[in-house]
Order: sequence, then C-alpha cells, then structure tokens
Amino acid sequence: MNRYANFRILIVDDNENNLFTLRALITRHMDVEVLEASSGQAALDIALHDPRIDLIVLDVQMPEMDGFQTATMLKVRQKTRDIPIIFLTAAYKTDEFQQKGYDVGAADYLLKPIDDNQLINKISTYLRLIEKERDLSRQLEILVEERTRELRLANTYLENIIGNMGEALLLLDPEGRIKSANPTACRMLDYTEADLIGMAIGDVFEEEETEQANAFMGIWLEALIRTGTISSIGARFITKDQRRVPILFSRTAIKDETGEITDIICIAKDMTGYTRVDGVGTGN
Repeated sequence: MNRYANFRILIVDDNENNLFTLRALITRHMDVEVLEASSGQAALDIALHDPRIDLIVLDVQMPEMDGFQTATMLKVRQKTRDIPIIFLTAAYKTDEFQQKGYDVGAADYLLKPIDDNQLINKISTYLRLIEKERDLSRQLEILVEERTRELRLANTYLENIIGNMGEALLLLDPEGRIKSANPTACRMLDYTEADLIGMAIGDVFEEEETEQANAFMGIWLEALIRTGTISSIGARFITKDQRRVPILFSRTAIKDETGEITDIICIAKDMTGYTRVDGVGTGN
C-alpha cells in the first residue's frame, strides 16, 4: 500500500487548466486524495468542513480573495491553522512579496510554470514531516497512556496500603486542618472521614491537650521546615463518644519544589494495652 494513501491535499487555483495540471501531476506520482477549489472562499469552505485536509497548495494570484488573504483566514481558525500551505506564484516579484507570504503562514513557495520534480519533492517532504509528527504524537499518546496506567496502579497500591495499615493516618493542611483520614483513623476516632475533614487537629485530642496541640502547630511547622519530620510523641485522642485513646503520634511534612510545606502527614499508633510511653498511659 502506498505510504501516502491516507493523505488528502487541497489544491486551490482560479484557473481550471492549472487545477487539471496540478491534479494530474500529483496523482501520477502519488497515491493521495486530491480535492479542488477554484477560489479562496471555496478553499475556506472545504477546509473548515473537512477535518482531514493534510496539505494545501494555494495559488497567490486569484480574484476577490487572493492567496495571502485566504492563508490569513485559514491561519486564524483553530481547525485549519496548523495545515501547511505551499504557495504557487508566477514570480516572487520582490523580497517583500515573498516575506508577506511567510508572514501570513506559508510553509513554502513553488514557481509557475510548475516543475514536476520540484512539485512532487516538496509535497513529499511535507507529507513525510506530517507523517513523522503523527508518529511522534502516537508514541507520546502511548507513553501517556502507559504512564497513566502506572500511576493508577501505583495510586491503587498506595490506597490499599493506607487503607489496610494498622496505624491511623491523617493528612493536614499547613494550618492543621484535616484533609483526609484513613479507615483506621476513622475507626479509632469513631468519626466518618466526612466528619473529620475540616476539623482542626487539636479537635481530636482530649480537652487538656487540645490547647497545647493547637498552640504547637506553629512549633510543628518550624520543626518540619527544618527537619521534614518530627519523631513520635505521646498523646491521647478523644473520640466522638469522649473515650480517651493513648497514641504515639508522628508528623512528616510534604513540600513543594520551593520548599514550602503543602501538607502534613500525621500517623498515630494506638497504644491501648501498652505500658506507659512518653507519659501516655495504657488507657485503662
């Protein structure tokens, strides 16, 4: 199968003989689909309503809407702005004339009378570039899909670990408000995750420790900025039904690329039944 069989080229010229010649030259050497337009407006209509135009060969000298105006209209529309345009002209006339074409979006020029080899070589060059760009886009899409699958699997794996871990995990914002809680934290505190979200971390400590916990947020942040982690301390959670749960409590900072703390991970181990640790009783 011809490598260019899936490509579509729009040729635009107000002269029917030129259109016939262009079509004959292109289809003699390349197995591509050729569409024709005899005016700038007709070219616009085709390009805007056909999502599969790959390349436009556009005559510059046309009445009413010339090639420069047509190219300008094509390049300001999102659907057509990336289609390469090869201008056809009897002569460059001046450097300003040539530059004007590039300024309005021309990729290249071909001089009339058309040289068969030059026409086919230029079209082949741009179709190869389009083909390569599409291959790269497909490869990028595959990589993105693979990466997305990997991240999804990693997130699922992480969620399973967090969901099944024996310690309570609370995710806080830098002000100490709870953003999420794992199932163990919810069971330990007798709250749903929805209940916990938005609560201050001090609200889940027993009353005499709440003020201290809230006051320590500033100290926590200073220590987390310096070290990234604060080692375990003894404390007591207060549950929804006012039970006291002795815990070992540690905090770790999550920082962005600038070093600013974006989140704080708090992990609490239930010490019920253990001997006193850091001043925390057995809870009995």
